[in-house]
Amino acid sequence: MDRIAHLLARSAELQSYMTDIRRSLHRFPETGWLEMRTSALIAKELTQMGYEVITGRAVCLDGARMGVPDESETKRHLERVLAHGCEAEYLTQDMREGFTGVIGVLRCGEGKTVALRFDIDALGMQEWPDDTHRPTREGFASVIPGKMHACGHDAHAAIGLGTAKILAGMKEALHGTVKLIFQPGEEGARGAKAIVAAGHLDDADVFIGSHVAPTDSLDDGDVTPGTYGSLATTKYDVKFTGLAAHAGGYPERGRNALLAAASAALSLHAIPRHSEGQSRINVGTLHAGTGRNVIPDEALMQIEVRGETTEINSFVAASAEAVCRGAAAMYGCGVSITKMGEAEGQHSDEALITRIADVVRRDLPHLSVSSIENAKNWGSEDISVMMNRVQEHGGLATYMRVMTPMAGAQHTVKFDFDEDVLKKGAQVFCAAVLDVLA
Repeated sequence: MDRIAHLLARSAELQSYMTDIRRSLHRFPETGWLEMRTSALIAKELTQMGYEVITGRAVCLDGARMGVPDESETKRHLERVLAHGCEAEYLTQDMREGFTGVIGVLRCGEGKTVALRFDIDALGMQEWPDDTHRPTREGFASVIPGKMHACGHDAHAAIGLGTAKILAGMKEALHGTVKLIFQPGEEGARGAKAIVAAGHLDDADVFIGSHVAPTDSLDDGDVTPGTYGSLATTKYDVKFTGLAAHAGGYPERGRNALLAAASAALSLHAIPRHSEGQSRINVGTLHAGTGRNVIPDEALMQIEVRGETTEINSFVAASAEAVCRGAAAMYGCGVSITKMGEAEGQHSDEALITRIADVVRRDLPHLSVSSIENAKNWGSEDISVMMNRVQEHGGLATYMRVMTPMAGAQHTVKFDFDEDVLKKGAQVFCAAVLDVLA
């Protein structure tokens, strides 16, 4: 049996395996830096496949992690994980402390290094409880209150493990190194920068990532081999600190943190647009005050800025910081600005897009390539930080889309997808790796 025939046969055999993985992860969703059960499961599977497995503090550089939950939230989640049951043997002390994410390395002699990225975190949403929703009806809906896999990262992790199994079984046909990166904290653009800072992308000659996407999007095939244009972004928590006072008795003694935050919220939306491209700004939350007769001494505002390029985003981010400091000064308040997430501008390399398109047409003719092979992306994605590092070092990178029917839109409580995409995604990743390393 030739390599492609073996790949297709194995991916078909592994459909049920990937489905079981996906449903297990969907049932126990974990948000960024809390992916403990998820990481332990992935570490176990990769170890049993014969991969060199990297976990804990070796995956993400501690000082580069952003948006890390506080210690009490991490402890509460660990208690939940242990109560629900997990692969305790693989739940390392680092994972228990929130150092999640796993990297599997398959060394196959001399040759290039191909890095593949699969994000693993969930969203802070309550899944739809009605039986009209398939995960609820079939018993694999989230059992974690207020959390669900609503973006397809459960699919990505399952595709990654299916890809890992297929490649491990074809090790003798490969020449080089395969590095599978199971990334924590993609939502909020929190995790990729810490993996890059730890040096894991510095030796990659080729980098490939992918996202499941709806068939009713502009993509008209099974696979879009390249995307571009994800907006660069910076996420901030802005805390204003004032001085409490009785609002009726001694108002002059107070420093109103709520007014400082409100002034900043309005002024942020007045930041000038940039002549060289699109920009975005949003004040997402504002929490302040303890009562109607108390001058608020604290206010917490969560904001984000975005730009069509990294440079435009930097302009808006610097302006936003200046606005927040100015508003604080105007009301005699202090302010602390904490960066909670960050992504850069992104583009895929045409040479790699063409190569993957050719591989799909030649080796996977049952799949179709979208007529637009390099499609404009939506939103922001911190895979951009990984891609840019590889490209800076002379490597090639692409961010693909693999299409599937979806029962509900991504980032909504009714999100679900056709699980046949698991086999499809593993086939595309494996065929691309074979083409580079065989």
